[in-house]
Amino acid sequence: MSIRALRMLPLLSILLAAQPAQDATVLARKALDLVLGGQYAEFLQMSTADVQKGLPAAELAKVGAMIKTYGAMEKLGDPAVTRSGPNSIVVFPAKFANRNINFRIIVNSAGRVAGLYQLPGGVNWQRPEYSQPATFKEREVTVGEGEWKLPGTLTVPVGAGPFPAAVLVHGSGPNDRDETVGGAKVFKDLAEGLASRGVVVLRYEKRTLQYRARITGMANFTVQEETVEDAAKAIALLRTQAEVNGGRVFVIGHSLGAYVAPRIAERDGKLAGLVLMAGNVRPIEDLVVEQAIYMGITGSQLDSAKAFQAKVKKLEPGDEDSPALGGVPVAYWVDLKGYDPAAAAKKPGIPLLILQGERDYQVTMADFALWKTAVGSAKGVVMKSYPALNHLFVAGEGKSLPAEYAKAGHVAPAVIDDIAKFVK
Repeated sequence: MSIRALRMLPLLSILLAAQPAQDATVLARKALDLVLGGQYAEFLQMSTADVQKGLPAAELAKVGAMIKTYGAMEKLGDPAVTRSGPNSIVVFPAKFANRNINFRIIVNSAGRVAGLYQLPGGVNWQRPEYSQPATFKEREVTVGEGEWKLPGTLTVPVGAGPFPAAVLVHGSGPNDRDETVGGAKVFKDLAEGLASRGVVVLRYEKRTLQYRARITGMANFTVQEETVEDAAKAIALLRTQAEVNGGRVFVIGHSLGAYVAPRIAERDGKLAGLVLMAGNVRPIEDLVVEQAIYMGITGSQLDSAKAFQAKVKKLEPGDEDSPALGGVPVAYWVDLKGYDPAAAAKKPGIPLLILQGERDYQVTMADFALWKTAVGSAKGVVMKSYPALNHLFVAGEGKSLPAEYAKAGHVAPAVIDDIAKFVK
């Protein structure tokens, strides 16, 4: 697969950390140094046959030319090592003069490089204009108790309450409480923007980030453990806060969080409404193939994506003990078998605000159309799409590409205003 900046659906690489693999780190650093030094033949000698075929020396030369456009490297940070089945995944954060990049290198159990990728690195977040810090205050809270308790932040408007409130539910992958993706902090923007408009907001570290090592190897890990259980605990916590109107609590889900929000609503039974941001209706395995095609991936890598899709489609209850697919336990996929979020969203009979960026290539307007067909005419449903926005609800121009995520950006003001209006 090409080293081009690729942001597939993060669920395919939920990086559930194991103990650091020293040998993998050394091998990954050697591989990266060879690429950065233009020693492509030597890099290919330590790579798998698939990498040699998909990333020959001529393609590596193009990669080297791309890296030169980033400017001089100012710092190569310490690597983070995680596990995905038999593979070690080593990520080196690199600071260049013009941008930050995370080099992601996969080392297989035989000690060979099985993948090399560039992902957008973080940038310094600066408060957007719609965030008015004099109008809100923040305090640290703990979501849940016991072995899975999570640190969180409660953002509370200044003034006399009680206020309507919302829990922010992450997209797939090990997200922090701010849902930091490259140059954006989607949940920090939402929390401060909504609190500036009179809404209490709770955000928290995702379980797959806070407890990576403990989750590694859990054969029965599903979306319930990844997302739904902790969202339910966060809702319960919100209702205990003095500043919160317990009858006006909402869930705002982004990406995977929007996909499973109907499950959260069914479990809770008392939510005032749901805000679904870039929520897919189609199964995740179908989006994986669609994204691969969008990114121009061909050959063996596209075949692999289609093979993954076919394997997930064939799963049935009872297959949970099969080897992991896409670095995720089979139980995860079996649990989602036949799940229809649009149908599930009808059951609670609560208001829905469905939002979609028209430049989003991860969850597209095809899903927005499916939402519209399923629930668009129902009472209490509001649907809005935004021509300039991408998957992070950040504005841009032209075809949305992964490199766009590396740029500093904020959730668009119109999105903040639309959510605040709906909640209030």
